Amino acid sequence: MKIHLRQRKQTKGGKISLYLEIYKGSQKTAEGKVKAIREYEYLDLYLIDKPQSIADRQSNKDTLSLANSIKSKRELEIKSGKHGFTRSGSSKADFMLYFKAEADKRGKTKGSLSTWESTQIQLKKYAGEQVSFKSIDVAFCEGFKDYLVNFRKTDGKPLSTATVASYYSRLRATLKLAVRQGFISSNPADEVVIPAIKTHRREHLTISELKAVAEAECRYPVLKNAFLFSCLTGLRWSDVNNLKWGDLRMGDDGWRVVFHQEKTDGLQYHAIPNNAVKYMGERGKDAEFVFIGLKYSTYMNVALQRWMMEGGVTKNITFHCARHTYAILQLQLGADLYTLQKLLGHSEIKTTQVYADILGEKKREAVNRLEGIQI
Repeated sequence: MKIHLRQRKQTKGGKISLYLEIYKGSQKTAEGKVKAIREYEYLDLYLIDKPQSIADRQSNKDTLSLANSIKSKRELEIKSGKHGFTRSGSSKADFMLYFKAEADKRGKTKGSLSTWESTQIQLKKYAGEQVSFKSIDVAFCEGFKDYLVNFRKTDGKPLSTATVASYYSRLRATLKLAVRQGFISSNPADEVVIPAIKTHRREHLTISELKAVAEAECRYPVLKNAFLFSCLTGLRWSDVNNLKWGDLRMGDDGWRVVFHQEKTDGLQYHAIPNNAVKYMGERGKDAEFVFIGLKYSTYMNVALQRWMMEGGVTKNITFHCARHTYAILQLQLGADLYTLQKLLGHSEIKTTQVYADILGEKKREAVNRLEGIQI
């Protein structure tokens, strides 16, 4: 059995798709001809066709490196027999094992459970340890959706509509891959309607509030530095938490970070403004974390709220509000939606549009204040 990394140029977008071709031997057809048996795994990784800039060439280099790492991993998995499913008798194959293999490949978050791992946990609670592909139908998918909607967290609260949609989308994506690989003929998850995502208020800090908390004392300096760094860069908590000195590069135009986003696994080239550099502290070794000691915990969250109050901020601020602050400030300072989408690493512009809507509400509120002036 051999695995080859292949490229396929796309007619749309000018990108080159990377995929694995798995050669599994050959067999004779009824006509006596020898036919090769191959399987294909598309990696959702793309090269920039005809790169022009240094950044484009570096992006291609990093993407190829990641693709080859996946190829090496697949070779080891096949040799060790890690994948316990085969196409022969695919209807009897274990879907839960299949999902686990996909979660292992795509769920890479360190320090906390990735969405893929969390989805796998909920699938096991709903369906058990083993589920054959022939058991996956519309009723199964509908039942999983109902389970997520009615599931209660340890604090007694239901999952948010966004979390329900996120978990269910992992099931649907895995079944879509199973259709492509010949395990099932159609995707029953497409027949199920999930609840619409309810948009919640996104709290953020104003410029004056940001300055106030920057001057206030925080019990944990690493928390303060990481939060302010996120406010000025827009990086997510998971990306800030996993940021290492080896991810940082110094160029002619200043510092930038080159990394794969934990949430989207997209390769990101992100400029670090000069006023954010001081919050990183003294440079360490490439393998060392920038924000050593940063943890996602109850006491850190409590410390964050107390720090906000020390700065005179009474809003319910979480670490993720730093990213919201970055987005709103960028729009206030003149950034357009397309640029903000790229800065935040959003795959769709509609996700970024939410911040423009918030800014619009703020402008309306400001205009309405004039109604109280009697002239």
